[in-house]
Amino acid sequence: MIVHPCPIPGLLLLEPRRFTDHRGWFAESWQAERYRNIGITDTFVQDNLAHSKQGVLRGLHAQWPHPQAKLIQVLAGRVFDVAVDIRAHSPTFGHWHGVVLDGESGRQFYLPAGFLHGYYVLSDTALLAYKVADGFYPEHELTVRWNDPAIGIEWPLEGTAPILSEKDAAAPCLNDLTKHRLGEY
Repeated sequence: MIVHPCPIPGLLLLEPRRFTDHRGWFAESWQAERYRNIGITDTFVQDNLAHSKQGVLRGLHAQWPHPQAKLIQVLAGRVFDVAVDIRAHSPTFGHWHGVVLDGESGRQFYLPAGFLHGYYVLSDTALLAYKVADGFYPEHELTVRWNDPAIGIEWPLEGTAPILSEKDAAAPCLNDLTKHRLGEY
């Protein structure tokens, strides 16, 4: 596996090894010991799948308390995937990093607890699979506006407004969620 540290400490872009022949390819998408050896020690408790059409933007989402580390990969299609640091005492609080994930490359994006997550679908459809290190607690969900000017994410929008859920369209800006609300994230 090739591990690419990202500019924000804790984020990792991973390239699991693929074994290819005339039939196609095989890859291990998770192997606890191998991931532990590169510093991912989370106990993942749930796997999620999300299918979206082109132009859909989901996010930015997190939980507090009950923060979730995430290991994200695209099984089919292509997305622009984003993490925003909301760890209260982090020197990179409010900074973002984005990567393109697709089913062809098999790359994975690891987000430790303390990051907002969102993505924008670039292909006709996309199927994402991701592991999370805690369950979903709707009463603790945080949603931050996808186009918060204080964060300044450079989404690769293709000329039209993204397709949003009502919740995402009405989300507050990060500054509206005080560091006190985020606790010791």
